[in-house]
Amino acid sequence: MESVRTLYGGRGLTLVAILLAMTILIPLGVILSSWWVVEAAVWHHLAETVLAELLVNTLLLAAGVGTGVMVLGSGLAWLTTLCQFPGRRFFDGVLILPLAIPAYVLAFTVLGFFDFGGPLQSWLSLVPGTVRLPNLRTPAWVITILVLVLYPYVYLLARGAFLQQGQRMLEASRVLGRGPWGAFFSAALPMARPAIVVGASLAVMEAMADFGAVSVFNFNTFTTAIYKSWFGLFNLNAAAQLASLLLLFVLLLLTLERSMRGLARFHGADGLRQPERIVLHGMAAFAAFALCALVFLCAFLLPMGQLLVWAWQSMARDLDTRYGQLLGHTLLLGSGAALLTTSGAFLLALAVRSGQRLRRWAVRVATLGYALPGSVLAVGVMVSFAWLEKGLGFVLLTGSVAGLLLAYATRFLAVAFGPLESGMERIRPQLAEAAITLGCSGTALIRRIYLPILRPSLLTALLMVLVEVMKEMPATLLLRPFGWDTLAVRIFEMTSEGEWQRAALPAVTLVLAGLLPVLLLLRRSGR
Repeated sequence: MESVRTLYGGRGLTLVAILLAMTILIPLGVILSSWWVVEAAVWHHLAETVLAELLVNTLLLAAGVGTGVMVLGSGLAWLTTLCQFPGRRFFDGVLILPLAIPAYVLAFTVLGFFDFGGPLQSWLSLVPGTVRLPNLRTPAWVITILVLVLYPYVYLLARGAFLQQGQRMLEASRVLGRGPWGAFFSAALPMARPAIVVGASLAVMEAMADFGAVSVFNFNTFTTAIYKSWFGLFNLNAAAQLASLLLLFVLLLLTLERSMRGLARFHGADGLRQPERIVLHGMAAFAAFALCALVFLCAFLLPMGQLLVWAWQSMARDLDTRYGQLLGHTLLLGSGAALLTTSGAFLLALAVRSGQRLRRWAVRVATLGYALPGSVLAVGVMVSFAWLEKGLGFVLLTGSVAGLLLAYATRFLAVAFGPLESGMERIRPQLAEAAITLGCSGTALIRRIYLPILRPSLLTALLMVLVEVMKEMPATLLLRPFGWDTLAVRIFEMTSEGEWQRAALPAVTLVLAGLLPVLLLLRRSGR
């Protein structure tokens, strides 16, 4: 073991971990330091106009999405793992597919279909009499859209938790007089609470960071206020102060999630046996099938069908050299960020193996970026670049591809670190010790031992970061260089002008790209 610790004990890995941690600490410090000069005029204007609305809408969005994803995600996970009904195996796999659809894509698809002049209104005009469609620009519809996109966070984690509980726990509940549903509410659901809370926390953070969907529905939150302060009022300091308030919401959410996990201890069952499924009959079986089918239809099948129709109609006009440039920029930024981020995550995974307290602290800080909304990180990065370039006397990173890639790497380092850390834990120290004994050390050990074994984890990390970067809208919109529009930016431009059909072609491309890691995840979870 001592030889392995020596292998990971170099100062280089410690320096790398500290530098990656600084990429988070510096933007956070810059955002908090913006309060040295309070933008009194801007805050006075916000207080008189929209500040109360921003607070109420952000809290309403967090509460609504959190409740919705917990109920829908855990309910669907229970049905597909521990119940038997027609179509169960099919829905067990496809209910994860909405994770590939960005929230802003589902938002403009639903709004374009139901809005005045949309396909549904055109069909209803053929019906005698006046048929009025409901107003979709309401908080309830925004929350519904985000729940349909984000419930797979809870579904995946709750599904794994239910399967790991085993048969003995359910049998003990039945012996104590509980029926199938009583066992669910009194035993299975409380045991799965940590996984459900973690999934709901991720979904709520994504909802609070969302910019595209709330913009489509003209629903003002702190994310839209940050964008308007930056590009509407041209006040970067005010945007940083708004970002600090949104950051406060995120930190409170993380604290609440950790405190809820700390209230109790949960232990898996010994001698796990695949739990016997509850066979549903009659109306119960029909209700389970109808619920799963309705969610899959609304969250994936119908939106994809509408997008494909619109994309086909607009392809002749929009599939030109400019679209190829948009696709090229998106893939170039995505692949560059994926390589940079995965490389950094690989070094962190090596660094954390030494067990040194300083490295563990640095790795923990460096992987906080995913908890930060893209708009918050964009503001911190931009202000940091401005301060650095003011000291240097020339422009170095602002409005550059390098600056945008650095922001992506900071934001999604945790996404790449997760698979690599999991893969690294499966490499036994004895394997590295044997290689060192045979004269293989340093970079040769990494090249001949670690990289081949970690190849699946590296591929997963690359794909996940690639798709996350391709879908990322706030950071790209705020930090992109001049002329470096991407598919996500194109979607925002078209939807802001009400051009739903012309936004469909880039949206289909993003969804198809997002399906690859989702299908990979589905295949691995099936194993």
